[in-house]
Amino acid sequence: MSVTVGELLEVAGPALQLRLVSSAHGLAREITVPRLQQPGLALAGYLPQLHPDRVQVLGNSEVSYLGTLEAARARAGVAVLGSALRTADFIRAASAWLEERLAPEMLLHGDLVEVHGLGVLILGKSGIGKSEAALDLISRGHRLVADDVVHVRRISPTELRGRAAPLLEHHMEIRGLGVIDIEALFGTLATLDERRIDFVVELTEWPGKADRLGLVEEQHDLLEMSLPMVRIPVRPGRSIAMLIETAARNSLLRRRGRHSARGFSERLDREIAGRGAERRGGKG
Repeated sequence: MSVTVGELLEVAGPALQLRLVSSAHGLAREITVPRLQQPGLALAGYLPQLHPDRVQVLGNSEVSYLGTLEAARARAGVAVLGSALRTADFIRAASAWLEERLAPEMLLHGDLVEVHGLGVLILGKSGIGKSEAALDLISRGHRLVADDVVHVRRISPTELRGRAAPLLEHHMEIRGLGVIDIEALFGTLATLDERRIDFVVELTEWPGKADRLGLVEEQHDLLEMSLPMVRIPVRPGRSIAMLIETAARNSLLRRRGRHSARGFSERLDREIAGRGAERRGGKG
C-alpha cells in the first residue's frame, strides 16, 4: 500500500492545514510507511539515524538552519509542504492519517457480528450456514457488521477492524429468501458500520475436529496477527447461534483469567490423585 505526496496534499491538506511551498516536482513520490521523522542533525551531514523512506518534518530549528544555506544546497528536488499546525500536532495528525491510509487489508469470505461486545468473525466453507447463524444472532439482539464479504484492515500492530463491502452494507443474502435489508427489518441498532475483530468462530462439518474439554486454545492468523478461535461442528438440530453466544461469553471469561476447562481438568486431576492415594493407603 502507498499514497503519493500529492494525495497527502489533496486529501489530507485541509485537516492538516497543508499548502505547497515549493514547485510541484516530487508530488508523485510514494509514501509507503506511516512514520514521520524530524531530521535534526541529518541536515548537517550526520546520516546514521536518517530513514529515507519516512516523511521528513522540519520544525523551526531545521528551517532556520536551511535558511543559512545557499538555495542550491537547501533543495533536493522534493516537494516541500507547509502547515500552520505546531510540529508535534502535525506529526500526530499526519501519522494517524497515514496509518489509516496505509493499513494492510484483505477481503474474507465470512460474516462479522458483534456478540456481547466482541467482534466475532464467522468462517467456514460455502453453504455451511454462516449467514443463517449470523441472522439468528441478529434476531437474538446482536448486531451485523458484514455478511458474505468482510473487508479486514490491520489499523495497528494489535488491532484488526472489519467492515462490509460498500455495496453490501447492512444487507444479507439468505438462501431461499434472497437479499434482505437488516436495517429495514430489525432497525438501525441492528447494524454497525465497522467493528474490531476480537474472536474467530470456524463452522465445520460434523463431527469435525473439536476438543472435548476445550483445553486447546487455537489461534487463527490474519494479517500477521493471531486471534483466539474455536471450531463449532454443524449438524441439524444444533443451535449454532446459541453456541456462538456461549463461545463469546467463554472468551470474555478467559480474558478475565477464568478458564473453565482448565479449572475442571485441574479438579479432575486432584480427584484422581486423591483416590489413588486412598487405594495405596488401604493396601497398607
